[in-house]
Order: sequence, then C-alpha cells, then structure tokens
Amino acid sequence: MLAGRAGGTRGGLVPAGPQHHSAAEGLCHGREAHPMAVGGQPLWGKGVPLTLAWPGPVVRGAVAEDLGPELTSRCPLLGRLLIEFTSPMSMERVQRENPDVREGGKYVPLDCQPRQKVAILIPFRHREHHLRYWLHYLHPILRRQKVAYGIYVINQYGEETFNRAKLLNVGFLEALKDEDDYGCFIFSDVDLVPMDDRNLYRCYEQPRHFAIAMDKFSFRLPYAGYFGGVSGLSRSQFLKINGFPNEYWGWGGEDDDIFNRWVSVSRPDVRIGRYRMIKHERDRHNEPNPQRFTKIQNTKLTMKRDGISSLQYRLVELTRWPMYTNVTVDIGKPPPRPARG
Repeated sequence: MLAGRAGGTRGGLVPAGPQHHSAAEGLCHGREAHPMAVGGQPLWGKGVPLTLAWPGPVVRGAVAEDLGPELTSRCPLLGRLLIEFTSPMSMERVQRENPDVREGGKYVPLDCQPRQKVAILIPFRHREHHLRYWLHYLHPILRRQKVAYGIYVINQYGEETFNRAKLLNVGFLEALKDEDDYGCFIFSDVDLVPMDDRNLYRCYEQPRHFAIAMDKFSFRLPYAGYFGGVSGLSRSQFLKINGFPNEYWGWGGEDDDIFNRWVSVSRPDVRIGRYRMIKHERDRHNEPNPQRFTKIQNTKLTMKRDGISSLQYRLVELTRWPMYTNVTVDIGKPPPRPARG
C-alpha cells in the first residue's frame, strides 16, 4: 500500500458546579467523565462530573487562549485513555470502526459547525504497522472532539536520508491543493498517540506544542525549547515563518529550528498533554544529523531562504485510501557533506 516514516498558569481538572467558570465551560460540562477508557469505552464505573479548566500559556509570553464557542456545546470526551499496542490491528478493523469517515480520511461532524478545518500531516516511510494503530486511536478521538479534518500521510519515496521537516512542507502544500480551505495544520509523528482526548487538536493564538509529556521522557518535557512529536500551526502562522526548514537531513534538529522561528508557543497542561510512543528501533537512513547543532544556532539567519519558499519536490503518487490520503513524494537527497580536515 505504501512505499516507505513549565511554569505557566495552573489548570487541569476541577469539580464541576455553579461555583466554577472557565474558558472551556461546557466542553464536558454536565457529562460524566471517566478517568480511564479503552477504545472509546470507559474502563470502570461512573466518574465524577468534571469541567476542564484549560491552562494558560507556558512558554515565552504567549497570551491566554479561549477555546471558542464551537466547543461550548456538549462534547462526548472521555478524558484519560488507556493506549496499548499489543492487540492485533488491521486496516479493515480501523475502517469498520469508523464508518462515518469519508474516502481520503476526511470527516465533518454533522451536529455542529466547526470554526476550524484541520489538516493532519504525518511524515512517513516504512511504518505501516504504526500507522494502523495511529489511525485506530486518532479517528475516534478526533470525531469525539468534533473536528472537521483530513489525514495526509506524506510518504518519502526511495531510500535516501529521511527529511521530516521537508515532508511536512510538502504536506502543507499538497493538503491545500486537495482542499484549499484548511486553516489549521497539525504535524504528527506516526508513533505518537495522545492519552487524553481533552488535548484538543485545533490551532490557537500561538503555535501549539501538543506532545509535552511522552512516556519516552517519563512524561516530562525534556527541555524548555522542545517542540517535537506533535505540533500545530494555523495557516497564517506557518506562512509567517516561511514554513519548516528543508535542510535537516537525518534525525534531530528540525523541531528546535521550528521553535526558534517563533517568539512564543503554547502548551496544554502536563496532565493532559501525555502521549504513548510505539517502541521501535531507529530507522535506517535516519541517522542523527551531525550538522544539526550548527544549523540550529543560525535559524534566524537562514529561515527567510530555507523553508516553504525554497521547497522543491516531485509528486510521485496521490492515493485516497478509505482512512487517509497517501502522498508519495520524491524530495531529493542531501547535499554532499564537506570533507573533514
């Protein structure tokens, strides 16, 4: 099918009731929130009715955010989820569990009018096993969040060194060619699944870093400037920074470069921004990039010339499968590295 990849305002869960009002009032107000759930079903018993007090910004002066009236109606969110990768998973099962998803991995809720239309972009090569689990969990989560969305798997053609950020630039352009009214773009690694469906996949007043507490890092942010795993930018935010860098071939560095292109970003509360990673060995042709530290130091000097404005690629194939749209592209190969000495 495919060829081929801390400080901030306090927030969290507080008892619902007339004495509490938050920016997210009505997100789950009046519903029973279950502390743990599997596959969209609670694990046990009745939970305590909860309202989400959405946290403020946590990084470099981002302004407070409002969830907006599109989420003031009741949403069937479950809260914390149990995510596991041991049960057999097939694409047929994913399709059977998500009958409302249209060809190409598109979905629009019928009972509300979302204010944002979201393109979710996954840089990809040789990860079919991971993709099945990702789709199994994310489609139901996104539908519960009442997101109007399309899922695009940006598959790097051939076996040259992997380039995650360049693939995401391609995904931005190809998604807009497919449907030109996307206003929000979420960039997600295929091996990361959110553990709480209150981590809302939408865009905010500042670029959003969603995956702030991965099990890989003991559910802590590895360093203050970390922007990896899953992030989101509006269309205007993305264009304002000339997209992502194209020159990071191999593993590492591109997320820090993206972070450096902005003055501030926003993040969810650490109790909500938790993610489970599918364990795997380092991919072939995705070895650490030895030039990444030098490049990161020069982001402000290079961002105007290295980004969406300088992107070159060749579209190999676009296929609309039932649960996602596959975009296979040839993005070339890295330039020769300078000789040592």
